[in-house]
Amino acid sequence: MLSLFKGATSAMVLLLISLTVLHLVTLSMLLVATLEKSWWVWDNSEISDLWYNCFHDNATDTWLCAATNESDWLQSVQALMVLSVVFSSISLLVFATQLFTLSKGGLFYLTGLCQAFAGFTDFAACLIFTFHRKEILHDSRDLGKGHFGYCFILAWLCVPLLLISGVLYGHLRKKE
Repeated sequence: MLSLFKGATSAMVLLLISLTVLHLVTLSMLLVATLEKSWWVWDNSEISDLWYNCFHDNATDTWLCAATNESDWLQSVQALMVLSVVFSSISLLVFATQLFTLSKGGLFYLTGLCQAFAGFTDFAACLIFTFHRKEILHDSRDLGKGHFGYCFILAWLCVPLLLISGVLYGHLRKKE
């Protein structure tokens, strides 16, 4: 058992554990970024996300939400974010499958490719929202009075993490 953690094998075990943790963290961040309600914030009482526009009702201390006005740009961002979650989830399943079926010395190319696709779709969604937020938000108010929310920032943070993990999966070699 101790020989498992010596030399190059210990580096691969450390890389395997680190990549698995990174993958789970990134997938969690992607889910939060896709499903939570804070892509655009006007003030503490109005927020918009990919699915809803919400207003805080001070009288009842609750959030009142209505479905967003659909636009082509918004549907593109929604589809790309969902695809990113799907690709990352598929990548995790492919990784688990390859971990048990891949022959000794095999590389995790398919896992890395799925993870890289997740990164590229997330990147495209973030770029579209960044440059077309006026059309997406359909609001007559000045967008200068609002700012990007934490879900948008999480989505951007996922881009390099997904791409880095995709490249690292491509270099991960199965050891017995």
